[in-house]
Amino acid sequence: MSPSALHREVNGEPADGSMEVVQQEVSNGHNGTTNNSRSDDPSVVVVGAGPAGLMLASNLVRYGIKTKIVDNRPNKTSTGRADGLQPKTIETLRQMRLADPVLRKGVRIYDICFWSSSKNEQLHRTGREVHYPPVVDVLEPYILLVHQGMVEELFLDDLAERGVQVERDTTFLDYAGSEGGGPVLELTCKLGLSEKLKKIRSDYIVGCDGAHSQVRKCIDGATPIGTSSDAVWGVLDGVIDTDFPDLWSKVVVYSEEHGSILMIPRERNMTRLYIELKSEAGDGAQKHYDQEYVMARARDIMKPYKIEWTTVEWFGRYQIGQRVAGRFICGDTRLFIAGDASHTHSPKAAQGMNTSMHDSWNLAWKFNLSIRGLAKPNLLGTYEQERRKIAEDLIDFDYEHANAFHDGDAAALAENFKTNIRFISGIGAEYAANILNESTKSAPKGDAKPGCLMPPSKVTRYIDANPVDLQLDIPMLGQFRVFLFTPKIHAAKPFLDAVCNTITSQTSFLGRLSAAARASYTTQPVPKAESDAYVQTQRYIPHCPLFTYGLITTMSKTDVEIADLPPLLQDSRWTFYLDDVPKLDTRGQTCTQKWLGGLADGEVAIVNVRPDGYVGSLGRWPVGSVEAGEAAGMWLEGYYGGFLEA
Repeated sequence: MSPSALHREVNGEPADGSMEVVQQEVSNGHNGTTNNSRSDDPSVVVVGAGPAGLMLASNLVRYGIKTKIVDNRPNKTSTGRADGLQPKTIETLRQMRLADPVLRKGVRIYDICFWSSSKNEQLHRTGREVHYPPVVDVLEPYILLVHQGMVEELFLDDLAERGVQVERDTTFLDYAGSEGGGPVLELTCKLGLSEKLKKIRSDYIVGCDGAHSQVRKCIDGATPIGTSSDAVWGVLDGVIDTDFPDLWSKVVVYSEEHGSILMIPRERNMTRLYIELKSEAGDGAQKHYDQEYVMARARDIMKPYKIEWTTVEWFGRYQIGQRVAGRFICGDTRLFIAGDASHTHSPKAAQGMNTSMHDSWNLAWKFNLSIRGLAKPNLLGTYEQERRKIAEDLIDFDYEHANAFHDGDAAALAENFKTNIRFISGIGAEYAANILNESTKSAPKGDAKPGCLMPPSKVTRYIDANPVDLQLDIPMLGQFRVFLFTPKIHAAKPFLDAVCNTITSQTSFLGRLSAAARASYTTQPVPKAESDAYVQTQRYIPHCPLFTYGLITTMSKTDVEIADLPPLLQDSRWTFYLDDVPKLDTRGQTCTQKWLGGLADGEVAIVNVRPDGYVGSLGRWPVGSVEAGEAAGMWLEGYYGGFLEA
């Protein structure tokens, strides 16, 4: 039996494929014969139009990669589901220039309160904490609460502006190898209630289709590994009428007798309640846990405070399961999974949607370079290496967090938050050394470390004197950023000239790579959108679409002109920065101090930043010689030559 037939039989469908098939044949214009490589074949099919799938598709389409999104739901998310955006996710949406609608509509949570009651003590506040204390260096020190559909809307609008729509009511069933030239995979999908089958040919499939992922079932060895809890939780979104004083803070309520509640403010005057449903004698069946039962349990937990619902927008139930898929990639690197398809956990720490979108954030740029032929085969393999470790770290944290929540241990819960606060915020999701993240023999002097995100830092943009956040100013276009730091530009001129000569030489690896990238983006261009007129992307990639070159100096603007720079950096005038506004920084430091721990007058540093905002490598050299610049150029070629090819 073929793999396709086997998958159909498992799903209770005829193994002979007897359901009606919608099969397209497109003429290639020569004697009416069919063409195996049709012009409408996508490079990537994304299965699932939740946050992970839409983040992936939005980035791929922005990069100019032909992408198709299929989803088995007839309609987009309109209520409920995930609801919390962590500081790093807000930063990511800012880097994509998509954050404004949710920042305008969402509720910001800055603190967390703890309440408790027992048989001998009525409900009372036991503590209050700042949610993101200053130890976490972020620009947005809060959780932003908006429902999942509002986040999905950002990506749906972005895709629509670029001419791409989700194909809904389309269920992925299985795949097989594709015969002939062109795309190597053929997907079988079922269309709505008609149960007609549709064939789609593609080079890659990414399953962003949730905890019960059908794509995951097609990957040998990807079975989720972990545990489930017997505890059942109810979830309610609605407008509440209550005399409880901390309604507009994030609140953990523990009742020794009746269970726990997590209370979270929401948009449009709503509040979300996660309500623990402790079983009573003779009351263990989930069928009893209807909306009225859950509301009654909430009233019991909240006594003596009144709690009633004016409106209810969404109600659901769930059981906690903490699992990580055995694999995120099929052996031939053609099938991938991301988001809930690859990891599941409790929702109470607001991690699921955030981690899922950053799975896709990690994968999208690697697809772009691989599909364009600019990457070595080893690049795509780093997706599983990096993101599976993050999923495992998340499960470890969530296990402790969920247990402390269940036990009503406010001290343990607060300590767990304090210990994991960087990870919870998103900035503590760090990658180990690999071909992308250079291993350092000694600890870096500053906060810019390979495998870690760019620290927030304020600088002044030279060309228009605007104070900007360095990690946000350059839009994410799928390009690497190469930042050169020097206190004295004139003294570093021989060094800068030598480095720039290596980059622009027609015979160097970087020169040939840049030429290959320009050719690729000419033949496979990025689709234009009306909003791009406000971003002016050409300012940031004047040399080639693969690299942005930036220069940061502590010199005064009156002491340097753009004409003093090498031609490559003159062309990059929108990414020439003055490191002169420490008073605006979150730590009161200059960028040079924060990122590098300072730089001597006779030093130059280079920081390579990956397209997803992670530091890849950094190095320091003396400024006094052309030879040092040539050595730095060779160092750059060695780093990028590890995973890119011309």
